[in-house]
Amino acid sequence: MHPDWDRAVRDDDVDTLRRLLQEGADIDARDAHGQTGLMIAAASGAVGAAAFLVERGAALDHTAKHRLSALMLAVIRAEPAIVRALVAAGADRSLRGSGAPGFHGKTALDLAEAAGRSEIVAILREAGRGPAPGPGPGPGDAL
Repeated sequence: MHPDWDRAVRDDDVDTLRRLLQEGADIDARDAHGQTGLMIAAASGAVGAAAFLVERGAALDHTAKHRLSALMLAVIRAEPAIVRALVAAGADRSLRGSGAPGFHGKTALDLAEAAGRSEIVAILREAGRGPAPGPGPGPGDAL
């Protein structure tokens, strides 16, 4: 991931993200930790950047460390606007974390319930739990 892309996501700088995409930036580029711009936006609470990346077609369900997705990171960050945008765009609510005891086997809804994030729990419950969990990580997903 190019440092300008990473900085623009973290700074919630949609104008720079737009310019970088026009210049050929990879919307799903990963940083050294395997996180995409959408995952970084979710973890940073960058609501504008997250909405822009979703609108522009960023992959919703990539995972990185502990198999956490952008949706799970938005839940952990307690950012209902990003959770709502990801759910509305079709993010997979059935993905389960792995590795660390606090994430292992847990969905975004499980994480929200465990943290007592009632607004986010309501958003996820309204959307439903999604399809049955798959067999495990897909190709290219970090464990």
